[in-house]
Amino acid sequence: MSRTAARRARAAGGLSGPVRSGSGARALAARVRPGDLAVIDQMDLDRAAAEALAAARPAAVLNASRSLSGRYPALGPQVLVDAGVPLVDDLGPDVLGVPEGHVLRLDGGAVYDGESLVAEGEVQTAQSVAEATAAARAGLATQLESFAANAIGHLRTEGPLMIDGEGLPQLRTVVDGRPVLVVVPGEQAARDVAALRPFVRERRPVLIGVDGGADVLLGARLEPDLVVGDLELVSDRALTGGAEVVLRVRRDGQAPAGARLERLGVRSATTVAGGTPTDVALLLAAARGAQVVVLAGSRTGLIDLLDAGREAMAGTVLTRLHVGAALLDARAVAQLYRHRISTAQLALLLVGGLLALAVALAVTPAGQDLYAALGDRLANLARWAARLFGGTTT
Repeated sequence: MSRTAARRARAAGGLSGPVRSGSGARALAARVRPGDLAVIDQMDLDRAAAEALAAARPAAVLNASRSLSGRYPALGPQVLVDAGVPLVDDLGPDVLGVPEGHVLRLDGGAVYDGESLVAEGEVQTAQSVAEATAAARAGLATQLESFAANAIGHLRTEGPLMIDGEGLPQLRTVVDGRPVLVVVPGEQAARDVAALRPFVRERRPVLIGVDGGADVLLGARLEPDLVVGDLELVSDRALTGGAEVVLRVRRDGQAPAGARLERLGVRSATTVAGGTPTDVALLLAAARGAQVVVLAGSRTGLIDLLDAGREAMAGTVLTRLHVGAALLDARAVAQLYRHRISTAQLALLLVGGLLALAVALAVTPAGQDLYAALGDRLANLARWAARLFGGTTT
Protein backbone atom coordinates (compact mmCIF):
# COMPACT_ATOMS: atom_id res chain seq x y z
CA MET A 1 0.00 0.00 0.00
CA SER A 2 1.43 3.42 -0.97
CA ARG A 3 1.94 6.23 1.54
CA THR A 4 -0.74 8.26 -0.23
CA ALA A 5 -3.25 5.43 0.08
CA ALA A 6 -2.35 4.97 3.74
CA ARG A 7 -2.90 8.68 4.44
CA ARG A 8 -6.28 8.56 2.72
CA ALA A 9 -7.26 5.49 4.73
CA ARG A 10 -6.37 7.16 8.02
CA ALA A 11 -8.24 10.30 7.01
CA ALA A 12 -11.29 8.17 6.24
CA GLY A 13 -11.15 6.60 9.70
CA GLY A 14 -10.11 3.10 8.63
CA LEU A 15 -7.48 1.17 6.71
CA SER A 16 -7.20 0.10 3.10
CA GLY A 17 -5.24 -2.24 0.91
CA PRO A 18 -5.34 -4.37 -2.22
CA VAL A 19 -7.48 -7.50 -2.12
CA ARG A 20 -5.99 -10.99 -2.16
CA SER A 21 -8.73 -13.61 -2.17
CA GLY A 22 -9.10 -17.38 -2.10
CA SER A 23 -11.34 -19.99 -0.51
CA GLY A 24 -8.36 -21.89 0.95
CA ALA A 25 -6.74 -19.75 3.62
CA ARG A 26 -3.45 -21.66 3.76
CA ALA A 27 -2.93 -21.49 0.02
CA LEU A 28 -3.93 -17.82 0.02
CA ALA A 29 -1.33 -17.01 2.69
CA ALA A 30 1.45 -17.74 0.20
CA ARG A 31 0.21 -14.85 -2.00
CA VAL A 32 -0.57 -12.33 0.72
CA ARG A 33 1.86 -9.47 1.25
CA PRO A 34 2.07 -7.08 4.21
CA GLY A 35 -0.71 -4.48 3.93
CA ASP A 36 -3.04 -6.63 1.80
CA LEU A 37 -6.64 -7.38 2.69
CA ALA A 38 -6.85 -11.18 2.81
CA VAL A 39 -10.35 -12.25 1.73
CA ILE A 40 -11.32 -15.83 2.61
CA ASP A 41 -14.43 -17.97 2.73
CA GLN A 42 -13.75 -20.46 5.52
CA MET A 43 -16.19 -21.47 8.21
CA ASP A 44 -14.44 -22.31 11.48
CA LEU A 45 -10.97 -20.98 10.76
CA ASP A 46 -8.38 -23.51 11.92
CA ARG A 47 -5.15 -22.75 13.75
CA ALA A 48 -2.76 -23.75 10.93
CA ALA A 49 -4.51 -21.51 8.38
CA ALA A 50 -4.62 -18.61 10.82
CA GLU A 51 -0.91 -19.00 11.66
CA ALA A 52 -0.06 -18.92 7.95
CA LEU A 53 -2.16 -15.78 7.46
CA ALA A 54 -0.74 -14.05 10.53
CA ALA A 55 2.82 -14.75 9.33
CA ALA A 56 2.00 -12.97 6.04
CA ARG A 57 1.06 -9.79 8.04
CA PRO A 58 -2.03 -8.65 6.12
CA ALA A 59 -3.71 -5.37 7.02
CA ALA A 60 -6.82 -7.42 7.89
CA VAL A 61 -8.53 -10.75 7.25
CA LEU A 62 -12.04 -10.52 5.79
CA ASN A 63 -14.07 -13.73 6.04
CA ALA A 64 -17.23 -14.21 4.00
CA SER A 65 -18.21 -16.95 6.46
CA ARG A 66 -18.12 -17.19 10.24
CA SER A 67 -14.66 -17.92 11.61
CA LEU A 68 -16.26 -19.43 14.71
CA SER A 69 -19.62 -20.92 13.81
CA GLY A 70 -20.33 -22.58 17.16
CA ARG A 71 -20.02 -26.17 15.93
CA TYR A 72 -16.79 -26.49 17.94
CA PRO A 73 -14.24 -24.04 19.40
CA ALA A 74 -12.18 -23.30 16.27
CA LEU A 75 -8.70 -22.05 17.19
CA GLY A 76 -7.93 -19.74 14.25
CA PRO A 77 -9.71 -16.57 15.43
CA GLN A 78 -7.72 -16.51 18.67
CA VAL A 79 -4.47 -16.80 16.70
CA LEU A 80 -5.32 -13.73 14.60
CA VAL A 81 -6.52 -11.72 17.60
CA ASP A 82 -3.33 -12.55 19.52
CA ALA A 83 -1.24 -11.54 16.48
CA GLY A 84 -3.02 -8.18 16.26
CA VAL A 85 -4.48 -8.90 12.81
CA PRO A 86 -8.00 -7.42 12.46
CA LEU A 87 -10.60 -10.09 11.66
CA VAL A 88 -14.01 -9.23 10.21
CA ASP A 89 -16.48 -12.10 10.02
CA ASP A 90 -19.65 -13.07 8.21
CA LEU A 91 -19.32 -10.54 5.39
CA GLY A 92 -21.30 -12.64 2.93
CA PRO A 93 -20.58 -13.54 -0.72
CA ASP A 94 -20.37 -9.98 -2.07
CA VAL A 95 -16.86 -9.48 -0.73
CA LEU A 96 -15.69 -12.54 -2.72
CA GLY A 97 -16.59 -10.87 -6.01
CA VAL A 98 -14.07 -8.04 -5.63
CA PRO A 99 -11.33 -8.34 -8.30
CA GLU A 100 -7.84 -9.40 -7.21
CA GLY A 101 -5.66 -6.38 -6.44
CA HIS A 102 -8.59 -3.95 -6.21
CA VAL A 103 -8.15 -1.53 -3.29
CA LEU A 104 -10.88 -1.60 -0.63
CA ARG A 105 -11.27 0.39 2.55
CA LEU A 106 -12.19 -1.13 5.89
CA ASP A 107 -13.91 1.01 8.52
CA GLY A 108 -14.89 -1.04 11.56
CA GLY A 109 -16.92 -3.94 10.22
CA ALA A 110 -17.84 -2.16 6.98
CA VAL A 111 -15.98 -2.71 3.71
CA TYR A 112 -16.08 0.12 1.13
CA ASP A 113 -15.10 0.45 -2.50
CA GLY A 114 -14.46 4.17 -2.54
CA GLU A 115 -17.63 5.51 -0.92
CA SER A 116 -19.81 2.52 -1.87
CA LEU A 117 -20.57 -0.07 0.81
CA VAL A 118 -19.57 -3.56 -0.39
CA ALA A 119 -20.36 -5.64 2.69
CA GLU A 120 -20.72 -5.35 6.43
CA GLY A 121 -19.72 -7.92 9.03
CA GLU A 122 -18.72 -8.42 12.64
CA VAL A 123 -15.33 -7.34 14.00
CA GLN A 124 -13.88 -10.05 16.20
CA THR A 125 -12.21 -8.98 19.42
CA ALA A 126 -10.53 -10.86 22.24
CA GLN A 127 -13.79 -10.70 24.21
CA SER A 128 -16.05 -11.83 21.36
CA VAL A 129 -13.72 -14.73 20.50
CA ALA A 130 -13.57 -15.85 24.13
CA GLU A 131 -17.38 -15.75 24.44
CA ALA A 132 -17.93 -17.61 21.16
CA THR A 133 -15.32 -20.22 22.08
CA ALA A 134 -16.99 -20.88 25.43
CA ALA A 135 -20.39 -21.28 23.75
CA ALA A 136 -18.94 -23.59 21.08
CA ARG A 137 -17.66 -26.09 23.62
CA ALA A 138 -21.23 -27.26 24.07
CA GLY A 139 -21.12 -28.68 20.52
CA LEU A 140 -18.21 -31.08 21.15
CA ALA A 141 -20.40 -34.14 21.79
CA THR A 142 -22.11 -33.71 18.41
CA GLN A 143 -18.76 -33.37 16.66
CA LEU A 144 -17.45 -36.56 18.27
CA GLU A 145 -20.50 -38.47 17.02
CA SER A 146 -19.80 -37.15 13.52
CA PHE A 147 -16.18 -38.23 13.88
CA ALA A 148 -17.23 -41.86 14.40
CA ALA A 149 -19.18 -41.82 11.13
CA ASN A 150 -16.30 -40.16 9.28
CA ALA A 151 -13.82 -42.71 10.61
CA ILE A 152 -15.79 -45.56 9.04
CA GLY A 153 -15.92 -43.75 5.71
CA HIS A 154 -12.20 -42.96 5.89
CA LEU A 155 -11.34 -46.63 6.44
CA ARG A 156 -13.33 -47.62 3.36
CA THR A 157 -11.35 -45.31 1.08
CA GLU A 158 -7.95 -45.22 2.78
CA GLY A 159 -7.77 -48.70 4.31
CA PRO A 160 -5.48 -50.26 1.63
CA LEU A 161 -3.11 -47.28 1.89
CA MET A 162 -3.04 -47.30 5.69
CA ILE A 163 -2.91 -51.02 6.38
CA ASP A 164 -0.96 -52.39 3.40
CA GLY A 165 0.89 -49.27 2.21
CA GLU A 166 -0.80 -49.62 -1.17
CA GLY A 167 0.23 -46.74 -3.43
CA LEU A 168 3.06 -45.47 -1.24
CA PRO A 169 6.21 -44.91 -3.33
CA GLN A 170 9.52 -46.71 -2.94
CA LEU A 171 12.26 -44.37 -1.72
CA ARG A 172 15.90 -43.79 -2.53
CA THR A 173 16.39 -42.68 1.05
CA VAL A 174 17.12 -45.59 3.39
CA VAL A 175 14.56 -45.54 6.21
CA ASP A 176 14.54 -49.15 7.40
CA GLY A 177 15.80 -49.46 10.97
CA ARG A 178 16.50 -45.74 11.35
CA PRO A 179 14.76 -43.09 13.47
CA VAL A 180 12.71 -40.55 11.55
CA LEU A 181 11.91 -36.92 12.42
CA VAL A 182 8.75 -35.58 10.74
CA VAL A 183 8.37 -31.78 10.92
CA VAL A 184 4.95 -30.22 10.36
CA PRO A 185 4.73 -26.47 9.64
CA GLY A 186 3.34 -24.24 12.34
CA GLU A 187 4.17 -21.94 15.21
CA GLN A 188 5.41 -24.80 17.41
CA ALA A 189 7.63 -26.45 14.80
CA ALA A 190 10.73 -24.26 15.11
CA ARG A 191 10.72 -24.58 18.91
CA ASP A 192 10.35 -28.36 18.70
CA VAL A 193 13.23 -28.70 16.23
CA ALA A 194 15.48 -26.49 18.37
CA ALA A 195 14.70 -28.60 21.44
CA LEU A 196 15.50 -31.79 19.49
CA ARG A 197 19.08 -30.76 18.62
CA PRO A 198 20.66 -33.33 20.99
CA PHE A 199 18.44 -36.09 19.52
CA VAL A 200 19.36 -35.11 15.94
CA ARG A 201 23.10 -34.97 16.73
CA GLU A 202 23.15 -38.35 18.46
CA ARG A 203 20.70 -40.41 16.39
CA ARG A 204 21.07 -38.86 12.89
CA PRO A 205 17.40 -39.42 11.97
CA VAL A 206 15.89 -39.30 8.50
CA LEU A 207 14.52 -35.74 8.24
CA ILE A 208 11.10 -35.38 6.61
CA GLY A 209 9.61 -31.93 6.05
CA VAL A 210 5.85 -31.86 5.50
CA ASP A 211 5.23 -28.92 3.14
CA GLY A 212 6.52 -25.82 4.98
CA GLY A 213 8.10 -28.09 7.60
CA ALA A 214 10.98 -28.45 5.11
CA ASP A 215 11.63 -24.72 5.44
CA VAL A 216 11.56 -25.04 9.24
CA LEU A 217 14.36 -27.61 8.94
CA LEU A 218 16.34 -25.35 6.60
CA GLY A 219 15.86 -22.47 9.04
CA ALA A 220 17.47 -24.66 11.70
CA ARG A 221 20.39 -25.42 9.30
CA LEU A 222 19.23 -28.98 8.77
CA GLU A 223 18.88 -30.41 5.27
CA PRO A 224 15.67 -32.42 4.79
CA ASP A 225 16.04 -35.90 3.30
CA LEU A 226 12.43 -35.92 2.09
CA VAL A 227 9.86 -33.22 1.35
CA VAL A 228 6.30 -34.60 1.43
CA GLY A 229 2.92 -32.99 0.89
CA ASP A 230 0.79 -30.87 -1.40
CA LEU A 231 3.93 -28.72 -1.97
CA GLU A 232 2.10 -25.43 -2.50
CA LEU A 233 3.36 -23.77 0.70
CA VAL A 234 7.04 -24.70 0.52
CA SER A 235 9.95 -22.69 -0.85
CA ASP A 236 11.73 -23.33 -4.14
CA ARG A 237 14.93 -23.76 -2.13
CA ALA A 238 13.46 -26.70 -0.20
CA LEU A 239 12.23 -28.35 -3.39
CA THR A 240 15.45 -27.90 -5.36
CA GLY A 241 17.98 -28.55 -2.58
CA GLY A 242 18.46 -32.23 -3.33
CA ALA A 243 15.85 -33.73 -1.02
CA GLU A 244 13.67 -36.57 -2.29
CA VAL A 245 10.23 -35.13 -3.12
CA VAL A 246 6.90 -36.93 -2.65
CA LEU A 247 3.79 -35.20 -3.99
CA ARG A 248 0.40 -36.08 -2.54
CA VAL A 249 -2.30 -36.37 -5.20
CA ARG A 250 -5.79 -35.95 -3.78
CA ARG A 251 -8.46 -38.58 -4.31
CA ASP A 252 -10.17 -36.33 -6.85
CA GLY A 253 -6.97 -36.34 -8.92
CA GLN A 254 -5.94 -32.77 -8.09
CA ALA A 255 -2.29 -31.92 -7.50
CA PRO A 256 -1.98 -28.14 -7.89
CA ALA A 257 1.77 -28.13 -7.33
CA GLY A 258 2.44 -30.52 -10.21
CA ALA A 259 2.93 -27.69 -12.70
CA ARG A 260 5.26 -25.90 -10.31
CA LEU A 261 7.46 -28.97 -9.89
CA GLU A 262 7.64 -29.34 -13.66
CA ARG A 263 8.63 -25.68 -14.02
CA LEU A 264 11.38 -26.10 -11.41
CA GLY A 265 12.61 -29.29 -13.06
CA VAL A 266 12.04 -31.27 -9.86
CA ARG A 267 11.38 -34.99 -10.22
CA SER A 268 8.93 -36.33 -7.65
CA ALA A 269 7.30 -39.55 -6.59
CA THR A 270 3.53 -39.42 -6.13
CA THR A 271 0.98 -41.05 -3.88
CA VAL A 272 -2.81 -40.79 -4.06
CA ALA A 273 -4.24 -40.16 -0.59
CA GLY A 274 -7.28 -38.59 0.95
CA GLY A 275 -5.81 -37.82 4.36
CA THR A 276 -3.57 -34.92 5.30
CA PRO A 277 0.03 -34.52 4.09
CA THR A 278 1.15 -35.29 7.66
CA ASP A 279 -0.74 -38.59 7.55
CA VAL A 280 1.05 -39.46 4.30
CA ALA A 281 4.47 -38.72 5.83
CA LEU A 282 3.75 -40.85 8.91
CA LEU A 283 2.39 -43.76 6.88
CA LEU A 284 5.36 -43.58 4.50
CA ALA A 285 7.87 -43.65 7.37
CA ALA A 286 6.10 -46.58 9.04
CA ALA A 287 5.71 -48.56 5.79
CA ARG A 288 9.41 -48.18 4.99
CA GLY A 289 10.50 -49.60 8.34
CA ALA A 290 11.24 -46.59 10.56
CA GLN A 291 12.54 -47.58 13.98
CA VAL A 292 10.75 -44.68 15.67
CA VAL A 293 8.91 -41.66 14.24
CA VAL A 294 9.22 -38.37 16.13
CA LEU A 295 6.57 -35.81 15.18
CA ALA A 296 7.47 -32.12 15.59
CA GLY A 297 5.18 -29.12 15.23
CA SER A 298 1.93 -31.04 15.57
CA ARG A 299 -0.66 -30.72 18.31
CA THR A 300 -2.81 -33.71 19.11
CA GLY A 301 -5.27 -32.50 21.75
CA LEU A 302 -9.00 -33.00 21.20
CA ILE A 303 -9.61 -29.39 20.19
CA ASP A 304 -6.64 -29.44 17.84
CA LEU A 305 -7.98 -32.54 16.12
CA LEU A 306 -11.43 -31.03 15.75
CA ASP A 307 -9.82 -27.85 14.48
CA ALA A 308 -8.41 -29.80 11.54
CA GLY A 309 -11.98 -30.67 10.46
CA ARG A 310 -13.97 -33.85 10.96
CA GLU A 311 -12.64 -35.54 7.81
CA ALA A 312 -9.03 -34.74 8.65
CA MET A 313 -9.59 -35.70 12.28
CA ALA A 314 -10.66 -39.22 11.31
CA GLY A 315 -7.56 -39.72 9.18
CA THR A 316 -5.27 -38.25 11.81
CA VAL A 317 -6.56 -40.46 14.63
CA LEU A 318 -6.56 -43.64 12.53
CA THR A 319 -3.06 -42.93 11.18
CA ARG A 320 -1.68 -42.48 14.67
CA LEU A 321 -3.35 -45.70 15.80
CA HIS A 322 -1.78 -47.52 12.85
CA VAL A 323 1.74 -46.17 13.47
CA GLY A 324 1.21 -47.06 17.13
CA ALA A 325 4.01 -47.19 19.68
CA ALA A 326 6.62 -46.15 17.10
CA LEU A 327 5.16 -42.62 17.08
CA LEU A 328 6.67 -40.25 19.65
CA ASP A 329 5.89 -36.63 20.43
CA ALA A 330 8.77 -34.20 19.90
CA ARG A 331 8.34 -32.52 23.27
CA ALA A 332 8.53 -35.85 25.11
CA VAL A 333 11.72 -36.85 23.23
CA ALA A 334 13.28 -33.44 23.87
CA GLN A 335 12.54 -33.80 27.58
CA LEU A 336 14.29 -37.19 27.67
CA TYR A 337 17.38 -35.82 25.91
CA ARG A 338 17.54 -32.56 27.85
CA HIS A 339 19.49 -33.97 30.80
CA ARG A 340 21.54 -36.57 28.93
CA ILE A 341 25.33 -36.19 28.66
CA SER A 342 26.66 -36.68 25.13
CA THR A 343 29.86 -38.54 24.21
CA ALA A 344 31.60 -35.24 23.44
CA GLN A 345 30.62 -33.84 26.82
CA LEU A 346 31.95 -36.98 28.56
CA ALA A 347 35.24 -36.65 26.67
CA LEU A 348 35.58 -33.00 27.73
CA LEU A 349 34.87 -33.94 31.34
CA LEU A 350 37.53 -36.68 31.20
CA VAL A 351 40.15 -34.36 29.67
CA GLY A 352 39.34 -31.69 32.22
CA GLY A 353 39.70 -34.17 35.06
CA LEU A 354 43.06 -35.42 33.82
CA LEU A 355 44.38 -31.86 33.46
CA ALA A 356 43.26 -31.04 36.98
CA LEU A 357 45.01 -34.17 38.29
CA ALA A 358 48.21 -33.28 36.41
CA VAL A 359 48.25 -29.76 37.89
CA ALA A 360 47.63 -31.12 41.40
CA LEU A 361 50.51 -33.57 41.10
CA ALA A 362 52.89 -30.90 39.81
CA VAL A 363 52.69 -28.87 43.03
CA THR A 364 53.36 -31.78 45.42
CA PRO A 365 56.81 -33.30 46.26
CA ALA A 366 55.57 -36.81 45.35
CA GLY A 367 54.21 -35.55 42.06
CA GLN A 368 57.47 -33.77 41.23
CA ASP A 369 59.44 -36.99 41.91
CA LEU A 370 57.02 -38.86 39.65
CA TYR A 371 57.43 -36.34 36.81
CA ALA A 372 61.26 -36.50 37.21
CA ALA A 373 61.19 -40.30 36.96
CA LEU A 374 58.93 -40.11 33.90
CA GLY A 375 61.31 -37.57 32.35
CA ASP A 376 64.28 -39.91 32.80
CA ARG A 377 62.31 -42.79 31.27
CA LEU A 378 61.37 -40.68 28.24
CA ALA A 379 64.97 -39.50 27.77
CA ASN A 380 66.20 -43.13 27.82
CA LEU A 381 63.50 -44.09 25.34
CA ALA A 382 64.56 -41.24 23.02
CA ARG A 383 68.24 -42.33 23.11
CA TRP A 384 67.26 -45.95 22.37
CA ALA A 385 65.11 -44.88 19.39
CA ALA A 386 67.92 -42.71 18.04
CA ARG A 387 70.43 -45.61 18.16
CA LEU A 388 67.85 -47.95 16.59
CA PHE A 389 67.35 -45.71 13.57
CA GLY A 390 71.04 -44.82 13.18
CA GLY A 391 70.93 -41.40 14.75
CA THR A 392 73.18 -39.84 17.38
CA THR A 393 72.39 -38.36 20.74
CA THR A 394 74.15 -35.69 22.70
